[in-house]
Amino acid sequence: MKIALGSDHRGDAAAGVLAEHLRAAGHDVVILGEQGPDSRDYPDAAWVVGRAVADGSADVGVLLCGSGNGVAIAANKIDGVRAGVAGDELAAEMARRHNNANVLAVGTDNNDNARVVAIVDAWLGATFEGGRHARRVEKITAIERGVDPRTVKQRATVK
Repeated sequence: MKIALGSDHRGDAAAGVLAEHLRAAGHDVVILGEQGPDSRDYPDAAWVVGRAVADGSADVGVLLCGSGNGVAIAANKIDGVRAGVAGDELAAEMARRHNNANVLAVGTDNNDNARVVAIVDAWLGATFEGGRHARRVEKITAIERGVDPRTVKQRATVK
């Protein structure tokens, strides 16, 4: 799987550890955006990773910042991105199983590197369940298009 990985300065250390782990597991990982000790704005990382997922140059994306919230909010502004925030393995698994999240945002302030790896592994190991969840994800897509989600009645196929 091709994974786009990005972080702000607060997620850099975890990003390096995570990239190494994912590559060892056989994934094609590309780190996007700037790296280094200087303060960086989290929307920049969210933009490059979100665009890579939206345009298909990456299968999924992982974003790391202090809380996970900032990168998720920014990434979710990009059409085609469904970014979920996960502070633990269950939240990560459910983001994939029920919301078909194609980007995962993880906070590094309250998670050490090993926990970040475990959270991302739980997300990558989960599969979208479809069924009633497909209709709900289609409603999210309707909102993205500016359409009232209450008008979506059919169970759609979600990519």
